[in-house]
Formats: sequence, structure tokens, C-alpha cells
Amino acid sequence: MNIDILLGLQWGDEGKGKIVDALSPVYDVIARFQGGPNAGHSLEFNNVKHVLHLIPSGIFHPDKLNLIGNGVVIDPAVFKKEIEELGPPVSELTKRLIISTKANLILPSHRILDAAYEASKGKSKIGSTLKGIGPAYTDKTSRNGLRVGDISRDDFMDLYKEHLNRHLTILKCYDFKFDLKEYEKEWFEGVEMLKNFRIINTEYLVNELAGKDKKILAEGAQGTMLDVDFGSYPFVTSSNTISAGACTGLGISPKMIGEIFGIFKAYCTRVGSGPFPTELNDETGNDLRNIGHEFGSTTGRPRRCGWLDLPALKYSIMINGITQLFMTKADVMSGFKIIKICTSYKVDGKECLEIPFNNDSAIEPVYTDLPGWEENISALKDYNDLPEALKKYIKFIETETGVPITMVSVGPDRKETIFRK
Repeated sequence: MNIDILLGLQWGDEGKGKIVDALSPVYDVIARFQGGPNAGHSLEFNNVKHVLHLIPSGIFHPDKLNLIGNGVVIDPAVFKKEIEELGPPVSELTKRLIISTKANLILPSHRILDAAYEASKGKSKIGSTLKGIGPAYTDKTSRNGLRVGDISRDDFMDLYKEHLNRHLTILKCYDFKFDLKEYEKEWFEGVEMLKNFRIINTEYLVNELAGKDKKILAEGAQGTMLDVDFGSYPFVTSSNTISAGACTGLGISPKMIGEIFGIFKAYCTRVGSGPFPTELNDETGNDLRNIGHEFGSTTGRPRRCGWLDLPALKYSIMINGITQLFMTKADVMSGFKIIKICTSYKVDGKECLEIPFNNDSAIEPVYTDLPGWEENISALKDYNDLPEALKKYIKFIETETGVPITMVSVGPDRKETIFRK
């Protein structure tokens, strides 16, 4: 069991990029298994912040192999820009990054379709990042997608035009103005960039490396509560963000899975529409947003903020089979005299522990109050040095969930990470 999985347990933005970067030294391969450029994984080291959208978060470690799996959807234009912003020359990055032939491409027309669909929803908008993710996965599911492996075909341009014409026919049904030429220029430049990299059937490589006792970390994007099956549908993403998605997104057997790390913030955030039982539309919510710099890495949109939701966290732990919990942004909570944790819901006046099927249900969070802590914890390196109130907060969560919290993040830098012995 040489493959571990790391994923988010909330509505995304839990800090996966930083933690993958911090864990990378103990792994040989870092592999993205789903999502696309709607993801924004932030990493910080040497006082420089980096935001990755498609490329795995182990890319800054020269001796690690990074892999984009078949479950990811790739926008070549975004890929090219990201490669150019990383710093190292392309010739060096081609040694660190491999791409699956079976990963589907996001076409320029997918982005336009995404915007047209969202605009047509009026007040019922999903809150899409407008990156073309949904339409690309729709084409994949309906067996109409173009894949990365197709870019080497002699008839690639014919295939592209065929897909484009199909999308343009759909767009005729919408009163939506667009300019395709700008998207297309960047997109085809991105296709040429992709050709510099090794594009192979990565499922063979992953299984071969695992068989040779190489350690592999599967990196998820978004969060469990945005899963297309188990999230707050329809306010979800278009892929399976849960641990099972690593198997289908990389081509591996469940019996190869070892640890399943679940990341959660010490509080909750959400971008876009959808239910959020513990949301704080008050000064406390604003404080969490400002102190935590809660603005989307991909969109820049302000995130909705609220207290920790234990019923949702327990649900995510159950769905994923989490073996260890990693808590991020504990430093943001410093200075709150009282910290609330939602331990159950009142739905239509009745107390329950399950997440309701109907998003329109009247959900009232039932809170337990815990004492906060005043200390600045960002410089701490040892778990034993954490404030007693924070350790009680951690213990309360562990007792409620039955899963140990083995890592606490106390700041954005890779060094501001405490691993609990």
C-alpha cells in the first residue's frame, strides 16, 4: 500500500497545496487525480507565494516526479501560463512533470459555454469559476471529449473544429455574446507547450512505480462537500473530489491505498452559492475573512466564513475513510475569546446529525462554546507549546470524530507546520 491520498474535507480552500508541498520530501511522486484550473493551491516559502491550478504541488522539489492524471481536465492556455510563472526553465520542468494521455482538454468553447450556462441561470447561479470545467466534464461523460493524447494526431485540427462546431451550435440557443479568437490564440500556444512534456498512459507508470515500492501521494482538488455525488448538489464541482476519485483519476486499485489524509480548516469557508449552515454574516465573519485572507486563489472572490461544522466534517470523514486529520489556519483563530463549534443541526425544528438531502431545508446550527486563545502561535514549532485552549479545541474535535489530528498548520509558510508525534 504505497499510495496515500490527501484531500479536502470542506468546501475547498483548506490549504492542500501548502501541506502537499510540506509532505513532498517523504514521497517520490505527487499526482493530481481530478479537477482542473478551477482549483487554486497556494504555497509559500522564502517569503514568496505561489498559486498552482493544474500542476501538482510537489513541483518545487527538483527530485520529485509530478503527474497529472487522467481524471484532471486541462486548459492548455492555463497550463502554459502556469509553467512560465514557475521559474525553472521548461527543459528542467519536463523532467519533473508527466501528463496522462487520457486527461481531457478544456477547449476555448468550453469556457464560453460555461459562462453562457451560468448567465442563463439568473438568480439560481451555481457560482461557477467560469473556467470551462463543467462543460469539459460533460463532454467527457457523453463521450465527446478531446484528450491530451489527441494533440499528436495528424487530424487533430479536424477533431478540434468538429468539437468547436458542435459547441457553437449549442451556443446559438443562448443570447450570449463572445469573442473566440483571443481564447483560441492562447489555447493553441498552450497545446504547443504541452508537446514539450512526456505524455503517456500514466496508469501503467503509477502502478509500476507503486510495485517498486515508490511512495506516491495522490493530491485532490476542491473539497468533499463539493463532490458531484456527495456534495451540496447542485452547488458542487463536476468531478469526484473524494478518496474514491483517486482510484478512477489515476487508474489504481483501492487495495493499493494506505493513509488517507483529510485537511480541514479550524473554521469553515465557502466560495459561491450553496448551503452553509454555520455562515457568519457579522463582524466575526468579517474578522475571519480579513485575518485569514479569505479570498479565492482562482477567482479572487471573498469567501463566506463561519464556525467549524462537525456534522459536515464527520460526513466527509465517513465518505473518505480518513485515517489522519490535518488542521490548517489555527493561527487565524487566535484572539477570539469564545470559539463555537456546530455539533448538530436543527432541521425544520428537529435536531439531527445528518446533512439534509434538500438544500432548501431550514438548517439551524446547534453550537458548543469553547474558550479561545490570545497567543500568536505562528512561530511555534512543537505541539506541546501550543496554547492549552487550542489543545482542548483539538481534543474536542478528535473525541467527536474519532480520528487523530496529526498536523496543525500555524501559518502559510511551509515551515509553519507542526507535525504531532
